[in-house]
Amino acid sequence: MGSWYSIGLVLGLAVGGGVIAAGALARSLAGMMVGAVAAAAVGVALGIAAGGALPPVGGGVGGVVGILGASQVVRGALRRGGTDAGTAALVGIAGLVLAALALIPAVGYVEGVVVPLLGLRVRRRAAERYAGLRTLAK
Repeated sequence: MGSWYSIGLVLGLAVGGGVIAAGALARSLAGMMVGAVAAAAVGVALGIAAGGALPPVGGGVGGVVGILGASQVVRGALRRGGTDAGTAALVGIAGLVLAALALIPAVGYVEGVVVPLLGLRVRRRAAERYAGLRTLAK
């Protein structure tokens, strides 16, 4: 197909790997940082295996983007009472689906944009504090 396909493939696979890493490690900020480094390293390794100069860059960026986007979902689910194992399993399955979708030409590029945007949207929609009972106390 060409180098554009291999860059998108590696990017999409790395985004899926970053999402899986978020499910496993994003319970704390330290875990998120360790997961980001690991996901970037795996993405770069995938890029080196694909060959060329740009796939390793796409893999590194994809791993970091994947974990940063999915960590908002993981931390929000755990804050609202989700279990560690259940959240990791569901987010891991989502990561595997994203990695499989990366085989479709140009979908890896879309994943690299959509996953962090969804993470930002989840972060913006999260309430700062629940003020419901304070208003009734007056």
